[in-house]
Amino acid sequence: MPNTTSHQSTLFSIPRQIWGIGWGVFFINTSSVMVRSIAAVYLKVVVGVDIGWIGFLEGFIEGLSFAIKTFAGVISDYLRRRKAFVTIGYILIAISNPVIAVWATFGGVFVYRVIARIGNGVQATPRDALVGDIAPAKSRGACYGLRVGLGIAGSFAGAFIAWHFMHKSSNNYQQLFWLATVPAIIAVLIVLIFIKEPKKNLHPKDHQPRHPIHWADLPRLGRRFWMLMGVVAIFMIAQVGEPFMVLHAHLSFGLLEADAPLIFLLFNATHSLSSFPVGILSDRMSRYHLLALGFVILIVSDLILALATNLTTVFVGIAIWGFQMGVHQSMFLALVADNSPDDLRGTALSVYYLIWGASAFLANTCGGIVAQVFGSSATYLFSLVVAIISLVFLLFLMPKKRDRHHKTIA
Repeated sequence: MPNTTSHQSTLFSIPRQIWGIGWGVFFINTSSVMVRSIAAVYLKVVVGVDIGWIGFLEGFIEGLSFAIKTFAGVISDYLRRRKAFVTIGYILIAISNPVIAVWATFGGVFVYRVIARIGNGVQATPRDALVGDIAPAKSRGACYGLRVGLGIAGSFAGAFIAWHFMHKSSNNYQQLFWLATVPAIIAVLIVLIFIKEPKKNLHPKDHQPRHPIHWADLPRLGRRFWMLMGVVAIFMIAQVGEPFMVLHAHLSFGLLEADAPLIFLLFNATHSLSSFPVGILSDRMSRYHLLALGFVILIVSDLILALATNLTTVFVGIAIWGFQMGVHQSMFLALVADNSPDDLRGTALSVYYLIWGASAFLANTCGGIVAQVFGSSATYLFSLVVAIISLVFLLFLMPKKRDRHHKTIA
């Protein structure tokens, strides 16, 4: 395990641009989670939407977001520009919050979610490709870990603000939705002021124009990349969304409406705590082994959530779920960057997010149906089975010899 001195030296070696990206993600996630942490309960209790429809909404919106991520990454490779996509995405997220604040119906929530997730889709892939463009090869895992860690810290802050505000305002949803606009505006300003396009993007060595969607590029991503995508496709079906955790705690164990953000608070606390240390550790040992550990942690979390008999046990399961998120998100991102050429990094991340999005749609839709028919606990038995299958596939993918993830593709 890396010691404290090693952690400090790694932090100081991370480029300032990465820190800027990380803080931008911190504030945009704060804004998003202030709304998302109570959205499921808002739909169920205030608007009166069935849990099956909530699952379908989550699946549809997440699928839309990931589809947009696909095209955003490919086009950012073609234009050799990342910052503009991040800026536009953050602006869309900022203007989405007033929609739900003034339109208190299912339609209002739907429009809010569409605008917000389009914004997320536009910025996410170019943002992560920008991290890969800037990050030194020897600390790439740490850079992605920092980006994920600060993003989840922002989610933690958003959940805390939502929880505190709901108690102080006697469940005033609309005021909270307006308040969520502030951190989104801060994120836009950070991107505009502190983030610069890398010189190698502004002045590439290769001046030949390329078609934005060049199918001949896909085989260049390589066999190991596509095998990794197969694992992603299966594993992400096990990742039922956070709203199901909120509804599981609320419907099965009586969690109060105002306390719904505590689920996001706990989940994001452990998610944030694990992301950066795992990123550092992955620069010193096999990323595949750490990814397998994340899969095992998910299986443990699923068991606890499925068999929970009280709210305390649910909280334990959610905390463990957050740890596995911190592990697998950092490792998948770093492995995609490891196994893709520099000029196709945005395209590789686009493929990753497209597959993730399709699986997220299946996960949330199936999770909603299972919860509607068999109860919310059964959702985690469904997740458990899929997680075990994905672990088996990952074991087949692991290199036979010591992982050489530090050798990047030029």
